[in-house]
Amino acid sequence: MAIVTLHSLDSHQDLAIDPASIGGLRGRITIPGDKSISHRSLMLGAIATGETIVQGLLLGEDPRSTAACFRSMGVEISELNSEKIVIQGIGLGNLQEPADILDAGNSGTTIRLMLGLLAGSVDRFFVVTGDSSLRSRPMSRVVKPLEQMGASIRGRKGNTLAPLAVRGRSLKPIHYHSPVASAQVKSCILLAGLLTEGRTTVTEPALSRDHSERMLRAFGANVEVDPDTCSVSIEGYPTLTGQTVIVPGDISSAAFWLVAGSIVPDSELIIENVGINPTRTGILEVLQDMGADIALENERTVTGEPVADLRVKTAKLKATTIAGDIIPRLVDEIPILAVAAVFAEGTTIIKDAAELRVKESDRLAVMADQLNRMGARVTELPDGLEITGGTGLQGGELDSFTDHRIAMSLAIAALNAKNPTTIHRAEAAGISYPEFFITLKSICQE
Repeated sequence: MAIVTLHSLDSHQDLAIDPASIGGLRGRITIPGDKSISHRSLMLGAIATGETIVQGLLLGEDPRSTAACFRSMGVEISELNSEKIVIQGIGLGNLQEPADILDAGNSGTTIRLMLGLLAGSVDRFFVVTGDSSLRSRPMSRVVKPLEQMGASIRGRKGNTLAPLAVRGRSLKPIHYHSPVASAQVKSCILLAGLLTEGRTTVTEPALSRDHSERMLRAFGANVEVDPDTCSVSIEGYPTLTGQTVIVPGDISSAAFWLVAGSIVPDSELIIENVGINPTRTGILEVLQDMGADIALENERTVTGEPVADLRVKTAKLKATTIAGDIIPRLVDEIPILAVAAVFAEGTTIIKDAAELRVKESDRLAVMADQLNRMGARVTELPDGLEITGGTGLQGGELDSFTDHRIAMSLAIAALNAKNPTTIHRAEAAGISYPEFFITLKSICQE
């Protein structure tokens, strides 16, 4: 019997996994380019002056949405591929008024970061929307600070939901105290700050991922970071110049293989070229605290971002508590960490993660429900999960809820279940990891 099979049913795909046929996971894995860096390279390349070359771009649906939006606003972007993309920047403040609605698809990063640039595009009009999932996700977290800067944004339910209509206006700099540590919120405000006369500052309750700060500096912006106060400042109207950007592998994608290699018996995987930006390595710290056997090899710096190869071997995991300041550094990895917790000895507590309720799905509710369907003992908390490990999983009929991280997390859980599992609407994985199923098949040993 095949270990991993993908079946097309109408517009959806079901993934079937037979764990009885798996004799461990082995191989070298090349993961997709970092999604956060891919988005930002497209955006900054678009508003810089001159040519930007991007190598290693993630070819998932979300960056494609970003590229399509900026093409609609007059930016010349070559056909997307992972080898080399060329962007002819049109300069800061020169985005053109599109002839049609801008469609961000399923990408929260696209719509939230782009709003910062649209808001300051004086005397131009934009309408931004997305798919049904994105249209249900809260936009007030970026709309409110933009309105404080003078933006004119209108949308459903009191300007909190897309579609959003933006009339570009002159903006003023602000010092925004964000109630949440969110790289999307911070980045949106910093991008809007590019189009102001003066200094814009964002202060967070904890430092979120800093890809925007690093790349803005590389393109020529004056960015200052105060780690003691968790503040970032940017000066308006810098000279942004096109760059060559090499996108490292996405640690959020590597996380699935780190957990798979830890929980499936007789496994050893090497994950190549992974970005290990310290604002993103919470997943490594938590897994190592749980007893995972993970080694960093060939550490180096690529285009200002730290990179390494990660070697992971099967290990006996123990429970831990995941809460506080580390949450912003691993918020996207919590679904797969919940899978790791199922196979850890003891009770794992995840707290301070209410942000997961407003992602592509309510990830806390969905992971609790789907893992419990497999026989796990997961209790849903208002802001997290309580997971009693060591119960074992039985397999069964599951659903991704069209959430890419749910689809991939459940697939990894199924590898270590006692019986076959079918995951409905598994095609959602393609949003951030188009080659996920091909890689999964390639590392399963019969």
